[in-house]
Amino acid sequence: MTVHPAASSQAQGPALSTRRAKLFHGLAEPSRLRILYTLADGALNVTQIARRAGLTQSNTSNHLACMHGCGLVTSERDGRFVFYRHADEHVSMLLSVADRIVSESARDILECPQCETCL
Repeated sequence: MTVHPAASSQAQGPALSTRRAKLFHGLAEPSRLRILYTLADGALNVTQIARRAGLTQSNTSNHLACMHGCGLVTSERDGRFVFYRHADEHVSMLLSVADRIVSESARDILECPQCETCL
Protein backbone atom coordinates (compact mmCIF):
# COMPACT_ATOMS: atom_id res chain seq x y z
CA MET A 1 0.00 0.00 0.00
CA THR A 2 1.37 3.39 -0.99
CA VAL A 3 1.08 6.17 1.56
CA HIS A 4 0.39 9.57 0.10
CA PRO A 5 2.93 12.17 1.25
CA ALA A 6 0.15 14.27 2.82
CA ALA A 7 -0.66 11.33 5.09
CA SER A 8 2.82 11.26 6.60
CA SER A 9 3.37 12.16 10.23
CA GLN A 10 4.87 15.53 9.26
CA ALA A 11 1.50 16.56 7.78
CA GLN A 12 -0.41 15.96 11.02
CA GLY A 13 -0.49 19.43 12.56
CA PRO A 14 -3.50 20.26 14.75
CA ALA A 15 -4.97 22.77 12.30
CA LEU A 16 -4.77 20.36 9.38
CA SER A 17 -6.21 17.53 11.46
CA THR A 18 -9.13 19.77 12.45
CA ARG A 19 -9.84 20.69 8.81
CA ARG A 20 -9.71 17.04 7.80
CA ALA A 21 -12.08 16.10 10.62
CA LYS A 22 -14.54 18.81 9.56
CA LEU A 23 -14.46 17.54 5.99
CA PHE A 24 -15.24 13.98 7.06
CA HIS A 25 -17.82 15.16 9.58
CA GLY A 26 -19.61 16.97 6.76
CA LEU A 27 -19.43 13.90 4.57
CA ALA A 28 -20.82 11.74 7.40
CA GLU A 29 -24.27 13.34 7.02
CA PRO A 30 -26.36 10.99 4.81
CA SER A 31 -28.34 13.77 3.12
CA ARG A 32 -25.17 15.59 2.08
CA LEU A 33 -23.77 12.36 0.66
CA ARG A 34 -26.99 11.78 -1.30
CA ILE A 35 -26.66 15.28 -2.73
CA LEU A 36 -23.03 14.76 -3.69
CA TYR A 37 -23.85 11.46 -5.38
CA THR A 38 -26.78 13.12 -7.15
CA LEU A 39 -24.35 15.71 -8.56
CA ALA A 40 -21.98 13.01 -9.83
CA ASP A 41 -23.43 13.26 -13.35
CA GLY A 42 -23.27 17.04 -13.58
CA ALA A 43 -24.81 20.34 -12.59
CA LEU A 44 -28.38 20.52 -11.29
CA ASN A 45 -30.55 23.17 -9.67
CA VAL A 46 -31.95 22.86 -6.14
CA THR A 47 -35.34 21.54 -7.30
CA GLN A 48 -33.71 18.83 -9.42
CA ILE A 49 -31.32 17.85 -6.63
CA ALA A 50 -34.09 17.70 -4.02
CA ARG A 51 -36.29 15.53 -6.24
CA ARG A 52 -33.50 13.11 -7.18
CA ALA A 53 -32.10 12.89 -3.65
CA GLY A 54 -35.52 12.50 -2.02
CA LEU A 55 -35.15 15.60 0.15
CA THR A 56 -37.18 18.75 0.68
CA GLN A 57 -36.07 21.83 -1.21
CA SER A 58 -35.32 23.80 1.96
CA ASN A 59 -33.31 20.92 3.43
CA THR A 60 -31.39 20.60 0.17
CA SER A 61 -30.68 24.35 0.11
CA ASN A 62 -29.33 24.25 3.66
CA HIS A 63 -27.02 21.33 2.89
CA LEU A 64 -25.84 22.96 -0.33
CA ALA A 65 -25.00 26.15 1.55
CA CYS A 66 -22.89 24.11 3.98
CA MET A 67 -21.12 22.20 1.22
CA HIS A 68 -20.59 25.39 -0.78
CA GLY A 69 -18.98 27.00 2.27
CA CYS A 70 -16.74 23.96 2.73
CA GLY A 71 -15.66 24.00 -0.90
CA LEU A 72 -17.27 20.69 -1.88
CA VAL A 73 -19.67 22.23 -4.43
CA THR A 74 -19.67 25.32 -6.59
CA SER A 75 -22.63 27.25 -7.93
CA GLU A 76 -23.37 29.16 -11.08
CA ARG A 77 -26.38 31.34 -11.78
CA ASP A 78 -28.20 30.90 -15.08
CA GLY A 79 -31.10 33.34 -15.21
CA ARG A 80 -33.26 32.75 -12.17
CA PHE A 81 -31.76 29.33 -11.44
CA VAL A 82 -28.60 28.45 -9.55
CA PHE A 83 -26.88 25.26 -10.66
CA TYR A 84 -24.61 23.28 -8.36
CA ARG A 85 -21.83 20.86 -9.24
CA HIS A 86 -18.88 19.19 -7.54
CA ALA A 87 -16.20 21.77 -6.82
CA ASP A 88 -13.67 19.79 -8.84
CA GLU A 89 -12.74 16.27 -9.89
CA HIS A 90 -11.32 15.52 -6.43
CA VAL A 91 -14.84 15.40 -4.96
CA SER A 92 -15.84 12.84 -7.59
CA MET A 93 -12.65 10.90 -6.93
CA LEU A 94 -13.34 10.92 -3.18
CA LEU A 95 -16.81 9.45 -3.75
CA SER A 96 -15.36 6.81 -6.05
CA VAL A 97 -12.71 5.81 -3.50
CA ALA A 98 -15.35 5.71 -0.75
CA ASP A 99 -17.45 3.36 -2.89
CA ARG A 100 -14.46 1.11 -3.43
CA ILE A 101 -13.68 0.98 0.29
CA VAL A 102 -17.31 0.26 1.15
CA SER A 103 -17.63 -2.49 -1.45
CA GLU A 104 -14.40 -4.16 -0.37
CA SER A 105 -15.13 -3.85 3.35
CA ALA A 106 -18.93 -4.07 3.36
CA ARG A 107 -19.16 -7.01 5.74
CA ASP A 108 -16.63 -5.53 8.16
CA ILE A 109 -18.46 -2.19 8.15
CA LEU A 110 -21.86 -3.81 8.72
CA GLU A 111 -20.58 -6.09 11.48
CA CYS A 112 -18.43 -3.53 13.32
CA PRO A 113 -19.67 -3.45 16.94
CA GLN A 114 -18.14 -0.01 17.48
CA CYS A 115 -19.94 1.76 14.61
CA GLU A 116 -23.23 1.86 16.48
CA THR A 117 -21.65 3.82 19.33
CA CYS A 118 -19.75 6.15 16.96
CA LEU A 119 -22.83 7.41 15.14
